[in-house]
Amino acid sequence: MDAVTEYAIAYALTTSAGIRGILTLALASLALHFGWLHSLPGFTWLGTTPVTIALFVVAGFDFLGDKVPAVDHVLHALQIVVKPVCAAILVGGIFHGQSNATIATLMTLGAINALGIHIASAGLRGVSTATTAGTANPFVSTAEDWGTLLLTGLAILAPFLAVAMALLVSVGAGYLLFIMWKHLRSRSAQSSQ
Repeated sequence: MDAVTEYAIAYALTTSAGIRGILTLALASLALHFGWLHSLPGFTWLGTTPVTIALFVVAGFDFLGDKVPAVDHVLHALQIVVKPVCAAILVGGIFHGQSNATIATLMTLGAINALGIHIASAGLRGVSTATTAGTANPFVSTAEDWGTLLLTGLAILAPFLAVAMALLVSVGAGYLLFIMWKHLRSRSAQSSQ
């Protein structure tokens, strides 16, 4: 696999990890297990049967918990750490022929990407909770599940198409973050008057 394809896969997977970290990691583990992706020697553990099974079990609990009001907010709080870590692991396992410093930089950038997507997703969940008393959250969660499956699948099977989808997600997340920042700034200005 060439470097451009590795960058495409990494960007798409870290964007997907920002939506559903454990599910993305579980799907990547499955792809490694079956040889659809290839990892660096230090990351071969990610494609082993016990790790793949464990990740799908945790992803199942995350899937169910995210459909329960209040539990979903606890999970989102925990995922401030989980999603960037998942993204960093994904990046670290994908890049071949890079120096350790380059891989560490790319892992950091992947973690930052996932964190930004997560913050936008959590903000959207907050709006959903405030406007529907949490009744729409399971539907938002299901859309996130399907989006993660689609984006991760595309990252593995059609990386450049996945990049286009990841860019749309990133632009949407960036716009949401801008709106949230503008709203907070406006509230801060009003409270200081």
